[in-house]
Amino acid sequence: MAAAAPVPRPLELDPKYDDYDFPTTAAVPLSGHAGYLTAEQQAQVSQLRLMLESEGYTKRLDTLTLLRFLRARKFDVNLSKQMFIECEKWRQETNLDDVVPNWDYPEKEEVFKYYPQYYHKTDKDGRPVYIEQLGNIDLTAMYKITTAERMLTNLAVEYERVADPRLPACSRKSGVLLETCCTVMDLKGVGISKAPQVFNYVKQASVLSQNYYPERLGRLYLINAPWGFSTVWGVVKAWLDPVTVQKIHVLGSGYQKELLAQVPAENLPKQFGGSCECAGGCQFSDMGPWREEQWAKPAKWEKKEGAAAAAPAADATIQNAGADVKEGGAAAVAGQGNAALPVDVKADAPAPAAA
Repeated sequence: MAAAAPVPRPLELDPKYDDYDFPTTAAVPLSGHAGYLTAEQQAQVSQLRLMLESEGYTKRLDTLTLLRFLRARKFDVNLSKQMFIECEKWRQETNLDDVVPNWDYPEKEEVFKYYPQYYHKTDKDGRPVYIEQLGNIDLTAMYKITTAERMLTNLAVEYERVADPRLPACSRKSGVLLETCCTVMDLKGVGISKAPQVFNYVKQASVLSQNYYPERLGRLYLINAPWGFSTVWGVVKAWLDPVTVQKIHVLGSGYQKELLAQVPAENLPKQFGGSCECAGGCQFSDMGPWREEQWAKPAKWEKKEGAAAAAPAADATIQNAGADVKEGGAAAVAGQGNAALPVDVKADAPAPAAA
């Protein structure tokens, strides 16, 4: 028998930490999501916050952030606390709060010749669309332009920009809380010879995303999946939570109809069957509500006037972001979040994961 729909319940905000200038009721009525919490779940938010405060934490204790960590750990408060503390430790080691407002990635255009990773407009649910093309990855050539450390630092910075300003702007425009992205991963050209290179980098990226940026995957479209991939997927999905499986769509070369059912043609780059042709290339435009004056607002992490000069880079530490990953196998499913297939592939799985 299907579970009863959760009862709407206004989110109880904490005046000390909750300073939202966008809607705080989730777009879809799901248990554990803002606007649909049970009294017990709301109490677990408060419990987690008190536990973290008692250990000296003062940042990122707002309700929506804590809810993402709680959902990632099936509302086990102790596991959620452990995940949050590990994330904060990583942020401190990488000096991420200082890196984000000062980050400069001048090699982006050259890197994108091999590995485009970008946000571009929104899907029909109003969520940011994130696109990755893995077919041209050539790490030998790429590492003459940049380093793995800088690529992963850029990935972390882009995750921060998803949290603010992208998702808040999308939420304002949609009139409901949006916390996830619609990811399109193009596997065209990913043959056996390139698979090891693709897998190694993606594994590092997935560690970062599943451990430190939980609950960011809304939908995932794997397009141009090579021959044999569907067979592998058929085995892997049996290990995953049904909620996660519903988010992932494995499509071959005839993907346009299904993808266009989720992403408006005018928002999808022409090369994927849409009609969008941004001046200078869609991969460099960063177009979306976060660029529209009516909906965009400065990110809270942006440098204030007179702020200190650029912070030291933390690339090496970010590269080692998840050296100790205890979560296993589902990351292999695809290889975001922002470079993140597996990122959220386990997100809703029964075992501890970060969907």
